[in-house]
Amino acid sequence: MNIKITGGHLTGKVQMISSKSDGHRLLIAAALADAPTQIQIQGVSEDIEATILCLKNLGAKFERKGDIVFVTPAPPYQENISVLDCRESGSTLRFLLPVAAALGRSVLVEGAGRLPKRPIGILTDLLSNHGCYISSSQLPLEMSGQLTAGTFILPGNVSSQFITGLLFALPLLEGDSEIVLTTPLESKGYVDMTLHTLQRFGIQVQETESGFAISGKQKYHSPGTIITEGDWSNAAFWLAAGAASGNGVTCCGLQQDSPQGDKAIIPLLQQFGAKIEMSEECVTVQHATLKGCRIDVSQIPDLMPILCIVASMAKGKTEIYNAARLRIKESDRLSAMADCLHQLGIRAEESQDGITIYGRENTEQILKEIQIDACNDHRIVMSAAVGAIVLGLEVTILGAEAVAKSYPAFFAEFIRLGGGADVL
Repeated sequence: MNIKITGGHLTGKVQMISSKSDGHRLLIAAALADAPTQIQIQGVSEDIEATILCLKNLGAKFERKGDIVFVTPAPPYQENISVLDCRESGSTLRFLLPVAAALGRSVLVEGAGRLPKRPIGILTDLLSNHGCYISSSQLPLEMSGQLTAGTFILPGNVSSQFITGLLFALPLLEGDSEIVLTTPLESKGYVDMTLHTLQRFGIQVQETESGFAISGKQKYHSPGTIITEGDWSNAAFWLAAGAASGNGVTCCGLQQDSPQGDKAIIPLLQQFGAKIEMSEECVTVQHATLKGCRIDVSQIPDLMPILCIVASMAKGKTEIYNAARLRIKESDRLSAMADCLHQLGIRAEESQDGITIYGRENTEQILKEIQIDACNDHRIVMSAAVGAIVLGLEVTILGAEAVAKSYPAFFAEFIRLGGGADVL
């Protein structure tokens, strides 16, 4: 599906959908619990559907009534081979591979899109060294055997999802385990979310100087009813639009004390110079004169694409660095955003580790129809749409259906807030 952005101004109020990151974690914990759990999730995405499908194939049962998902836990043993189709969800794959190993399940693991090319060798090697047979270090793969407790050594700067998967799995084992990180932990906010979920389900994890200590023989205890947090990652697109132009945008349903790392969008927009007003569950961002700045995205990689759009409206130069891991996301996001900005007439210089953006006073004259290839990446689609609006350009986004991965209602909200968008 291609969509043409035809102008307008984004302003108004948005009730945020549930956090995809929080949703994954709650569903997995509920599927491992000792009793059924009722989870409130607003706005289910393709990635969440992938996790539900895989958990079903591991034996859990799901019933959905509106925004409520009723989860009946998976049985402890299951002899048949389960097919885990992770579709394009990296979280689903990296969280559930260790969980299936801890349950002693024989599984065939598949994926689609760019997922089979995304690296998991560190994780598969760890599982292979602790009792599992794994046929390959990339998808599709077969896994069997029983994960055994012990010391799991891995870098902290490769993927926090590997650590999350182990944190879910290791409490289920007979013996005690330790996760030892050989480099500083990046994307720490996502691991903090995992620890928060585990605590809500009665699992104890001790943080150490080098990583985490996890006692074995623990049980997940259902809290009965639980509500998924509002999504700071997706709120960032609307809040950035409010900062970059127009009369302001308000996002509601967001917890100020959330462990989600992407709530860092607020201090970052303040660093650019935007005006922020916050209440208990709502955030309003007003346009102001923005100025370029330097941003380390090692802890907040998912914010990089929309920060590039904010930078395009700022005076002076913005440097975004510690971003090399963004090359192995749904797309090579550094390359994809550099191309997006060039198509929008913004000068940008890509490096191996980051991107430098020169603000709108350096805008190049555009003499052609603008088309942006979103590279099948939901965050590139949403960033390009916001960029077109704030720069006042007509832009055709190729592959705009990718938003369904995390935010299926994005364009409905985009139009409701005043943006023009036509399906071609």
